[in-house]
Amino acid sequence: MSTPNGSALLSGIYSGLTSTYSLIANHYKDGVTLANISAARTNPSIQGALNPTFASYIQSNFSSLDKDKNGVLSSTEMSTLTTQISNQGLTAAQLTQLGTASGLSTDALQQILAHFSDIDANGDGKVTTAEISAYNVTSAADKKKTEYATRAATTDMSVFYGADDSSSADSSSLLAGIDTNNP
Repeated sequence: MSTPNGSALLSGIYSGLTSTYSLIANHYKDGVTLANISAARTNPSIQGALNPTFASYIQSNFSSLDKDKNGVLSSTEMSTLTTQISNQGLTAAQLTQLGTASGLSTDALQQILAHFSDIDANGDGKVTTAEISAYNVTSAADKKKTEYATRAATTDMSVFYGADDSSSADSSSLLAGIDTNNP
């Protein structure tokens, strides 16, 4: 398995959410409201620049993101979201929804999702950049250990067959003393 880049994943999601928020906030002078998000998703003048996945995420999570319940998502509330993602990570469902839209390769996203429970070291149901990085280090170390053990087992057969110079007095093998003519 190639190592999935957790930093790129979460950075892409922060960037996507923030740029989607900024696009809507700049286009609608009364701010980012549910009505404005809905209008932006169908507005032909910004539709090409608006990422529909991030807009949908903001829209469907609006009530939990709007902490002061004033009906307008502020830049502080958006910053709170990205900080929360940074500190607490993302669930498998959030990764599935936002991961591909972040620009992360589908292969890397699938690797993270396939190994989600292994990556989620603290068992909180979310993965962070740190957990993905730690998993990558552990996986790389395990891969090297396996490669070394396999190489050692296949290249040092002298333990089993004896030294190349079988005439040597100190040459011994696991097969020594076994009568191969009389099984």
